[in-house]
Amino acid sequence: MKKHSMVVLVLLAASGWAHADMAPPAYVAAAVADSARPAADTARDQDRKPGELIAFAGIKPGDKVVDLMPGGGYFTRIFSKVVGPKGHVYAVVPESIAKARPQALDPIKALAADPAYANTKLVVGPYDNLGAGEPLDVVWTSQNYHDVYGAVSVFAVAGTSGPDEATKLDAAVFKALKPGGVYVVVDHAAKPGSGGQNASTLHRIDPDTVIAQAEAAGFVLDSRSDLLANPQDDHSQTVFAPAIKGHTDKFVLKFRKPRH
Repeated sequence: MKKHSMVVLVLLAASGWAHADMAPPAYVAAAVADSARPAADTARDQDRKPGELIAFAGIKPGDKVVDLMPGGGYFTRIFSKVVGPKGHVYAVVPESIAKARPQALDPIKALAADPAYANTKLVVGPYDNLGAGEPLDVVWTSQNYHDVYGAVSVFAVAGTSGPDEATKLDAAVFKALKPGGVYVVVDHAAKPGSGGQNASTLHRIDPDTVIAQAEAAGFVLDSRSDLLANPQDDHSQTVFAPAIKGHTDKFVLKFRKPRH
């Protein structure tokens, strides 16, 4: 039995899969349990599994992290507490969103102005420049890559295709990270082989498309997790459909910038 278990572990490691079912480090658990987090955020924890995801990403005290397209700051708040006073969190918002929907920045502006999150800064800029101003340990984006690739609404840039903007974004992430730095992409899965054709309609993307783009930018796929997988999702519905909203089949990809 022990021999069989060891074989399974070896096969999992060789395939690059990680199930992220280990308990998060104490500093991650404490950040998730922070009583200052909004009730609307904590209500989503069971579905979003922030502790396990952050442990999978390897974010730790002192890290310099970009929360790319942070929405209302769900992960930004947790990252801030994980990296602590010696770390820094950059909440990076594409300038297309800032121009088309400036009110969307209000939650992050309020968060960055809160003394409890003094290590957090809002940055607005184009896809080809993250604007962090220092080498980064981790760049994280959750449920946004398909929006860029599909040129969805406010994520669109006039005169440029979504795939081209996603290419620029990956190149900017690669440039901003330290050698050995990590790029984490979480998104709604599309049907295998569908590429990005459903990115602007169903708000889904084939993980193989993300992998191909990231590898073209110079990244190596370090590992992937099935932590947010849902085999009951057949990938045919929009992610906003009542029957599947909040419970879509999601992929988690962890890329690494080579050290040399």
